[in-house]
Amino acid sequence: MRNPEHGLDRMLHAIADPTRRRILQALKERGGCSISKDVGLCASDIEIRVHLSQPTISHHMAILKKAGLVEAKKLGLWMWYRRNEAALREFTRALKENL
Repeated sequence: MRNPEHGLDRMLHAIADPTRRRILQALKERGGCSISKDVGLCASDIEIRVHLSQPTISHHMAILKKAGLVEAKKLGLWMWYRRNEAALREFTRALKENL
């Protein structure tokens, strides 16, 4: 059986970094994706918004994905990311219950 606190710890670790919080904030944008998606951003869009290199963005996105806070999909040559709103709501609920 999966330990729910382990998931909460992983999410807390993911959002502890200010850059990852900026990425999550940028992913709230609507209509800002350069590959014509209504929600989410491709990796190059994230690079532009947070002013970091592609390898650094990839590192942060891997942590956010592992925590379940973002979803990623390969679309042709592009990696497209969006927030996992259900996981973010669950995170908020779990945080309220545990504090």
